[in-house]
Parts: sequence; C-alpha cells; structure tokens
Amino acid sequence: MEKLTQQEEDAMQVIWETGGGFIKDFLEKLPEAKPPYTTLASTVKNLEKKEFVQAERLGNTYRYTPLIKAEEYKKKFMKGFVGDYFQNSYKELVAFFVKEKQLSPEELKEIMDMIENQKSE
Repeated sequence: MEKLTQQEEDAMQVIWETGGGFIKDFLEKLPEAKPPYTTLASTVKNLEKKEFVQAERLGNTYRYTPLIKAEEYKKKFMKGFVGDYFQNSYKELVAFFVKEKQLSPEELKEIMDMIENQKSE
C-alpha cells in the first residue's frame, strides 16, 4: 500500500467520514482552506489510480467509495512511522511522548490497564 500525500490523506479522511459520495460532498466537508473543485477532483482521481477509492459513473458525474478502510491505512502508516522514527520500537514511541510531556501519568496508566486487560482475554 502506497503512502498518501497530505492532500490525498485529507481527501481520504473526508471520504472515510462520509462513507463515499461526490466531489461536491467532499468539498463541503473539508475543513479550513478548501482547495478548488478541480484540484480536489484531481486528488480523488489519483486516489482512484492508487486503488484507495472506486468510481461509479452516474450520468455525467462520479460517485466515489472507499476501497480501503481507515483502520487498515492507519495500521500500515503507523508501522512505517514507528519503523522510520523509532527503530521499530513502540516503547521508544511511548517514551518520546512521555518525555515531551504529551502523555500524562494518568494516560500512561490507562495504556497499561488496556495492555493488562488484553492479556487476560
């Protein structure tokens, strides 16, 4: 699975959120600085080429639906991210957030509880 550009990720986030739709639907849902319609249409066309979305022709327009689940992409992205920046160590990732004070002791305890509960299942 290919890594998406930021513009493609933004578009995919909206496509996942809506479950699919038309370019105008996605444009309405994009936050802040919205790209021109044609720019978004090109981005979605690239997503179709990369097989992230499927296009269905309806009259003279297309309806797009996601082919890849958000969770599937997130897993793949996180594996690459942890590999690239934290030597494939999730421990290093957590340690980074603790050191940067982005993760509180309470949140760390919640993570520990999740791990413990998962072990007992």
